[in-house]
Amino acid sequence: MSKVAYYLQEHLVGEVTTSLDARRFFATDGSIFSVPPAIVVYPRSEGDVRKVARFAWQLAERGRSIPITARGSGTDQGGGAIGSGVMIVFPAHMNRIVEFDNKSGNVIIEPGINYAKLQQTLETHSRFLPPFPSSYEYSSVGGAIGNNASGEKSVKYGDTRAYVKSLRVVLANGEVIETGRLAKRELSKKLGLATFEGEIYRAIDTLIEENIELVAHTKLPVTKNAAGYDLADIKHKDGSFDLTPLFVGSQGTLGIVTEATMTTKPYNPETTLLVAGFDTVQQAQATVLELRALPELPSAIEMVDHNLLEAVSVINPNQLKSVVSKPYPKIVMLIEFDSSSERQHKKLIKKTRNILQTYSAGFQVEKDPMKQAELWKIRHSAASILSHSTGRAKAIPFIEDGVVPVEKFGEYLEGVYAIFERNGLEVAVWGHAGDANLHLQPYLDLAEVGDRQKVFKVMDEYYNLVISLGGSTSGEHNDGRLRAPYLETLYGKEVYGLFQKIKKIFDPYNTMNPGVKIDVTIEDIKPLVRQEYGLDHLYQHMPRT
Repeated sequence: MSKVAYYLQEHLVGEVTTSLDARRFFATDGSIFSVPPAIVVYPRSEGDVRKVARFAWQLAERGRSIPITARGSGTDQGGGAIGSGVMIVFPAHMNRIVEFDNKSGNVIIEPGINYAKLQQTLETHSRFLPPFPSSYEYSSVGGAIGNNASGEKSVKYGDTRAYVKSLRVVLANGEVIETGRLAKRELSKKLGLATFEGEIYRAIDTLIEENIELVAHTKLPVTKNAAGYDLADIKHKDGSFDLTPLFVGSQGTLGIVTEATMTTKPYNPETTLLVAGFDTVQQAQATVLELRALPELPSAIEMVDHNLLEAVSVINPNQLKSVVSKPYPKIVMLIEFDSSSERQHKKLIKKTRNILQTYSAGFQVEKDPMKQAELWKIRHSAASILSHSTGRAKAIPFIEDGVVPVEKFGEYLEGVYAIFERNGLEVAVWGHAGDANLHLQPYLDLAEVGDRQKVFKVMDEYYNLVISLGGSTSGEHNDGRLRAPYLETLYGKEVYGLFQKIKKIFDPYNTMNPGVKIDVTIEDIKPLVRQEYGLDHLYQHMPRT
């Protein structure tokens, strides 16, 4: 062990290790990058996290910087859960439901709790946390908060940020703050504090007041957005103030979340699923726009394209044999309704039938849960793409989370097809059609120099396409290292300058997950690309997207 590791082990209740196999394990997440940590810490309490942060701050004051990275289950596909210094791993010990209020539906959790475990508990009380990502069976809620994650239900229910009421956060200097919406009088008290928390409130309040119009421009014309920092939701017109939206989606670059109070929604397992095929992208887009105009949104509007279905039929011919038959439609869409009002539910299904009769090549309606599960295999078959390899080439996640204005859905999809054709890549697309948030992972061999070069060429074409359509480079997976170099292009120099100031206010010594989100270039991340991509640490589950 190093001297730093010995010091930490002496002062922490949790465990500290520098073993080679642990460092090798935590060197990767779900991304294409590899960055081994120097020290791995398993905190048992908020006190342990405070001590690590305070120690790093004191070292930084003396000119020696040790980065701190908070990590959940390591499913992050942008490289936000890896770092070269101290890795704080939450699932080992800080994984509890602290409190659940059955009357309000609010739940207090620790960041390391498994998302599926939380959902199972909530469902026994007829509640659920809607913005769960597809990786919810093996990901942590803390990671979802860090990324502002969302998923198939977000078309109706929104993203993670909408469900976080308040947070306990360890700041870079080891202070703990509690966030939540403050009235003007409460904000005045914060502004008067002679602590680091007071400095932060004063600096953020000043920054927002001096840049009101610029802050408003951080809202992009998309249904969900995980890129950058959420400045627009901090201060409301009534003068109320809340740092919670800023921390959600900040990927541990501003502070470390140790506890979260979250709201939940009533859970209705009795749903209706409609599955429709479309001969053209334009018909699919028109359907999405009309579905979004319904009195109550569907709880899911998911899609796969014919290329994915063709690929699955080759990889695993029997997987969808009894579910969907050739010739495959251009796009297959799965539309789910979960309205608790039976009358409203029937109206929505009737209206949707009328929409599909106008645009689709055929559809079916299913209420039986077992038959619905069979049909959902169409969307979940994307997992076959992730786990398959052709020789040494594997599905690589580097252009997998763009989101555009819904009315640009067709243009976006056609643009993706054109990029793949230009670069000689086979394409398969799936994702959240209702949000125009698509996923795609080309097969490449990262050990080949040509393929590594192609990664960055295709990235450039893809993210520039998304930005040109008025979209965001990340709908739900956040920036990490992967998309951070495109933030300035996405938001413009002035807004990006605000992001840099935010980072500096919270983290003056740059110890909080440096190399993620802010001040990252393509040249910074090229040397971090691993020679061989794999999902080894996830195979006790079926990796899903």
